Amino acid sequence: MFKYFISFCLILTSLSNFAQEKEVNDSISTKTAYGLRLGIDISKPIMGMIDSNSSGLEFVADYRISKNWYIATEFGTQEEITVEDYTNSTSKGSFYKIGVNYNAYENWLDMNNEIFVGFRYATSAFEQTLNSYNSNTGSDYFAGNTISTPVTTKGLNAHWTEFVMGIKVETFKNLFLGFSFSYKIMLNLKHPTNFKTLYVPGFNRVFETETGFGFNYTISYTIPFINK
Repeated sequence: MFKYFISFCLILTSLSNFAQEKEVNDSISTKTAYGLRLGIDISKPIMGMIDSNSSGLEFVADYRISKNWYIATEFGTQEEITVEDYTNSTSKGSFYKIGVNYNAYENWLDMNNEIFVGFRYATSAFEQTLNSYNSNTGSDYFAGNTISTPVTTKGLNAHWTEFVMGIKVETFKNLFLGFSFSYKIMLNLKHPTNFKTLYVPGFNRVFETETGFGFNYTISYTIPFINK
């Protein structure tokens, strides 16, 4: 009889320990905020202070739709003066990008950090001004005259795709610092008459292969709507 009593007590002790462990686990389980994250790219204003030929402003936003997936967008304006050996031109306009990010980082407890990959479709509407160019009408190409009468072409546009990699770190509650790098592939680009587009707002410098690169440093804040 005593043996059965001891066994019964051991069973009760085990059940009690299991209940306490479950209660502790439940108490440390956390919920993650789902909401709209808004931010700004701080690299463009900094570049504008360093380089007088460059200026721009870019806003970023994303919305969490599941544990690892986000709808993401970037939009803004940019102006860039491109100086070549024989030409000086300015590109000025706005851009818009839309796509998705996938967070490949497995967070601990209530952490919300990200190591993500993403894809964007992007478009830009801009104008380009040929500020000056070196004319080669003389017999010696290098002795040509410099034409300084600006010629502006409006109504230009471009469409491209971007492959993005980046990180976001939650430094304070719902406040994030981020960095991303993008590889861009031009799909369609409208050039001015008798001159090639050298720079597209949002795309950056256009190389011969019609590919490009970009990066941004962001500060963003999540406005939580629900917790899951």
